Amino acid sequence: MSALKINIVLFGIGNIGSTLVRQVLESRAFFLENYNIDLRFPVITNSTVAFFEKDGLPHQWETNFAQAAIPFQIQDILDYVQAREFDNLIAVDATASWSILEHYTTLIENGFDLVAANKKANTQSFEFYQSLREHLAVYQKQFLYETNVGAALPVIKTLRNLYDSGEKITRIRGVFSGSLSYVFNRFSEEEAPFSSILEQAEQLGLTEPDSREDLSGQDVARKLLILARELGHEFEFTDVQIQSLLPTDLPTGLTVKQYKNQRSVLDQPLRCSKIAQAENRVLRYVGQWEVAQKTLEVKLISVPKNSALGQLKGADNLIEIYTTSYQETPLVIQGAGAGKEVTARGVLSDILQLAQQIKTRSAIWI
Repeated sequence: MSALKINIVLFGIGNIGSTLVRQVLESRAFFLENYNIDLRFPVITNSTVAFFEKDGLPHQWETNFAQAAIPFQIQDILDYVQAREFDNLIAVDATASWSILEHYTTLIENGFDLVAANKKANTQSFEFYQSLREHLAVYQKQFLYETNVGAALPVIKTLRNLYDSGEKITRIRGVFSGSLSYVFNRFSEEEAPFSSILEQAEQLGLTEPDSREDLSGQDVARKLLILARELGHEFEFTDVQIQSLLPTDLPTGLTVKQYKNQRSVLDQPLRCSKIAQAENRVLRYVGQWEVAQKTLEVKLISVPKNSALGQLKGADNLIEIYTTSYQETPLVIQGAGAGKEVTARGVLSDILQLAQQIKTRSAIWI
């Protein structure tokens, strides 16, 4: 029996997208042998140009992309896959772009399932969020985005499984940022100034290029919003109360270079928070959703050193899920919550999940 060909249109070849392609190429023989599935990339794009390869990607795809990619519109991609009668289509959004969101419904209408590392579709207005799901239902397509929260950690899947089994979720709390996990884990144990540890996190590539994006708390807020919406709550982003780590005396409008020269203003307020704690406690920057109170908060808290949050190391994420069954001792999901390798692997896991479902549907139709 010939292998089932899955045709992936990849949007974005930054850290996650390019790592995803490499992982697929390295494991292609494994997927063929174990699942009888052939993952192919007939189209790969960045923000301005696309590379069209009807026979799938060779290992030297970067060279081919550089030499043969051409400017494109979304209709060019649709025309290409339709002219060649490609089926089993999956669109993968590995960008951080807002503009690609306007094409999601067009892709669905033209036979694509969706996989996204990009969080923006799930943190737009609730009207957009709901409309997208109605579109998916009409065209019987799926949208998977496990990597939106916790990279490759099975946070969304676990939460959905609990909810779908009738479990009542009462609270979700956790460290959702790998960069801030790293910074506060070290800051709690060392005497080094906060800004010094932050600078080292930047040099390791753990933060955004402008670490104010991490310190603002907005990324943590987006992840918390996604989890709340997964359980059917119609929250907007403005409903999340965010305690930014950026001090009020840090001027707005600074360039990245100017900001880096003034990072020391972070040190005093955070040192005060550190020394004001009771003994054997540490600081953690968390997202917290109290379901009954309908409160979504991103804030700096002090926790016991011997607690699950207090024992975090490295850049790990840790999410606590409290339910009627896990009331006193929460269900804890912990592991690497950032990095191109784990995030790309999470995207690949979503692709394979869709591929298996497509394979099952194909077998039924036959």
